[in-house]
Amino acid sequence: MNYAEVLKEQVIAMAEGFVATLPQLLIALIVLVATWGIARFISRLARKAVERARLRESLKQLVQTLVRLGVWLVGLLIAAAIVLPGFTPGSAIAGLGIGALAIGFAFQDIFENFLAGVLIMLRDKMRIGDLIEVEGVLGKVEKITLRETHVRQLSNELTIMPNSILFKNPVKILTDDTIRRNDLIVGVAYDTDLEMAERVILEAMGTVEAIVSDRPVVVYAQEFGASSVDFLVQWYAQSASRDLRKTKAEAIKAIKKALDEAGIEIPFPYVTHTFKEPVPLAPLASAN
Repeated sequence: MNYAEVLKEQVIAMAEGFVATLPQLLIALIVLVATWGIARFISRLARKAVERARLRESLKQLVQTLVRLGVWLVGLLIAAAIVLPGFTPGSAIAGLGIGALAIGFAFQDIFENFLAGVLIMLRDKMRIGDLIEVEGVLGKVEKITLRETHVRQLSNELTIMPNSILFKNPVKILTDDTIRRNDLIVGVAYDTDLEMAERVILEAMGTVEAIVSDRPVVVYAQEFGASSVDFLVQWYAQSASRDLRKTKAEAIKAIKKALDEAGIEIPFPYVTHTFKEPVPLAPLASAN
C-alpha cells in the first residue's frame, strides 16, 4: 500500500466521521441559536425586574450581564455535551490542567478588569452621571461595563478606562454631594488696608447669584506673595461642572469690579528693558 492510498483512506475516514457528526453539529447549532434568543428574553425580564426594584443603573447593568452570561454558559455546556458525548464540566476542568494556569496568566488583565467591574458596580459610590477625576482624567461617567468605564471629559472627548485603574487608584467623585466648595486666590498690593480689602471682597461675593446661600463665604488673608498679599476666598456652589465654572467666572468679575471701584490695586508683573548701550533713534520724517 503506497502513501497515496493511505492518505486517501484517512481523508475518507475523516469525511465519514464529519458526516456522522453532522446531526450533532446541527443540533448544537440549534441549541446555540435558542440560547441567543433565551438570553435576550431573560435579559429583558431581568431588566424589568431590576427597574421595579429601583436599583442604581450600574447594578441594573450588572444583573443583566450576569444573567446573560449564565444563560450562555449553560447553552455552551449543552452544545458541547451534544457534540462530544463524553464531555462533562468536571472532565473539562480536569483536562485543562496546566493549560488553565496558562490561560489564567494570558487573560489576567481581562479577569482583573472583570472583577474590578463587578466590585465597582456593587459599591454605592461612583454612579453613572457622576463627575470624577482619576489619573489626570476629569469627566462625567457615561457607562460602566464589566471590563471598562466610559468617561466623557469636559472637552467632550470620550476616554475608555479599564476598571482596574478605577479600582486601584484614588478616584475623586466631585458630584458625590450636591454642592462643592470653590477656592480663589486674590492678591492686593502691599500698601492696601487689608481689612478694607476683605470687606470689599465679601461685599462683591454677595452679588454672585449662583453661590449657595446657606453656606457662608469666607475670606482669609493667606500669605505674603512676591508682589502681593494673597487672600483665599472660599464659597459653595452646585457641584455640576457648568455651575462650578459659572460661579467662578462671576466671582472673578465681581471682585475685580469691586476692587477697581474701591481704588485697590491688584498687582501684576512689570517688565523693564535695559540696554547696555544707547539705542539710536531715527529722526522723524518731516511732514509735507
